[in-house]
Amino acid sequence: MIVKMKKIFILTQGKDTAAAVKSLRKLGVVHVENQEIPGGEDITSLHEDLAVIEKAIGILSLPEFYEKCGVSSAKMLKDWRFAAKHLADSKSRYDQLYEYLTSLKDKISRWEAWGDFDPDDIVELTSGGLNIKFYQIPSKELNRGQRPIRENKNSKNRALSPILKVISTVRGMANCLVISESKITMPYKELEAPSLGLKQMKGKLAETYEVIERIKNEIRKYVCYHERFTHIKKAFEKELEFHEAVRGMASSGEISYLKGYVPVDKVPAVSEYAAKEKCGIFITEPSDEDKVPTLIRTPKWASLIKPVYKLLEILPGYRELDVSPLFLIFLGLFFGMIIGDAGYGTLYILLTLIVQMKLGPRAKDKRIFFLLYFFSSCAIFWGILTGTVFGQEWYISAGYRPLIPILNDTKFIQAFCFFLGAFHLTLGHLWQAARKFPSLTALADMGWIAVLWSAFFFARMLILNDPLPGFVRFALLGGVSLAVLFTNPQKNVLKAVGEGLGTVALSIVNNFTDVVSYVRLFAVGLAGVAISDTVNTLSEVFGGDNFIVKMIIIFLGHTINILLGPISVLVHGIRLNVLEFSGHAGLTWSGMPYKPLELTKE
Repeated sequence: MIVKMKKIFILTQGKDTAAAVKSLRKLGVVHVENQEIPGGEDITSLHEDLAVIEKAIGILSLPEFYEKCGVSSAKMLKDWRFAAKHLADSKSRYDQLYEYLTSLKDKISRWEAWGDFDPDDIVELTSGGLNIKFYQIPSKELNRGQRPIRENKNSKNRALSPILKVISTVRGMANCLVISESKITMPYKELEAPSLGLKQMKGKLAETYEVIERIKNEIRKYVCYHERFTHIKKAFEKELEFHEAVRGMASSGEISYLKGYVPVDKVPAVSEYAAKEKCGIFITEPSDEDKVPTLIRTPKWASLIKPVYKLLEILPGYRELDVSPLFLIFLGLFFGMIIGDAGYGTLYILLTLIVQMKLGPRAKDKRIFFLLYFFSSCAIFWGILTGTVFGQEWYISAGYRPLIPILNDTKFIQAFCFFLGAFHLTLGHLWQAARKFPSLTALADMGWIAVLWSAFFFARMLILNDPLPGFVRFALLGGVSLAVLFTNPQKNVLKAVGEGLGTVALSIVNNFTDVVSYVRLFAVGLAGVAISDTVNTLSEVFGGDNFIVKMIIIFLGHTINILLGPISVLVHGIRLNVLEFSGHAGLTWSGMPYKPLELTKE
């Protein structure tokens, strides 16, 4: 349920704004909407401090610096600014050295085939009048007996003929050293002489590795302070909220006022605060133009879907539908149909259990684990119904039968997907109609419901070759008529019809395609079962009597399928909720989260 909000204005004298906001913060119920753009040295300073500490937290969160801390929480951090800046400087030095290390390894790889030599000797010989160059020449050019050296005809000193020495050959390219007294040119890739010899480069490499390891160990010393840094960050964020609330207040003469939104059940607490602090208060209903924040209170079981909202960064608008229960139920059904394997579902449960045992105590929101248990159970349930356990062919060949064999009938399951689509989208229009009632526009949604079910029967006719029931034509005609007449009802009937016709043609096509799009549940689920069966078949064909080879093929094949399954749910299952259903339910997911001004929660 989306909680009803009240819009409030709190008035106080300009000199008392900070004290009033400080007291209001203790209530922790007012979502503040700034009336002025907050600014000032205090806000700038807080932003800078937050940037520093966020960078430190980011560094300590990197996997290369992870180290199990000896204590559960390190609370003593005498100078967090020094520590944060030291971490930033260390990480910057680490990045520079790592870049140098990569460059050095590339040079070693490039010059290892040339052997070790002292570049200073090359410089000395060059200063003595010799031209020494390093070339990479295709071996086939040398094998033809061609002379790829071109002497500079303008050169006066031609006492020594150029010498070409093949040092090594790597992947069809000959590394050649060319020495001459005259300037020469060759139509091949020339390498610039290195500044260090191979032995020196390897020495530098070892030294760089040592320095990098020292820096990593230095950074790891601060891992124990990760939690403390996080607490400091939260405190600064709350302090920033406070200063922005004060600076964002509007004023008129000596009076300043704060605008905000409060859940309707918290209004008495705000009224009591205003009386205690001797502040003026005005409470009213939000207007259609107000950007009201969304606070969702759902039953405990339906709140399991919250991690999905957080992952997708979506939230229904204040005046929209809280679809949490429907979202959870249908996404669970979609997960079961797409994964569709009891064996995979069991593995998902075991993996979730292992992760929960390792990370559970530190997880702030444990709903994610129970959500995964729910989804995995749906996969097990659907797998049992269809007789799919790490594939289907072997299960049926072994003499086992699915609980509901008709779910494996291609025509039936496609028809079921169409039915599921029409039913799911109908729920969206029913909510729209209930929300609009007693307005006549509710009849337009009833009309679209008739169109949806007409689309269901047309899909069965066109795709499954089922006969079209006679009543469908009348249902479609009646549905279209309601949609045309009541999309925007008005006294001028012709004008209303004209505006309705403008959207009906395209909407009818969209209704059909939206219903048909639910067949993706069948297609993706079938593909997953086919991959499982193919893996099992390949293990028999290529494994033969070799048990180890069989197990390797089964492990690799099913592992890939297990990893691809949740991705398919993200792409297809969530899409059906967020796009198809939301479009029919009038959901734009444009909600702004309710964030009350409050003190730091420890």
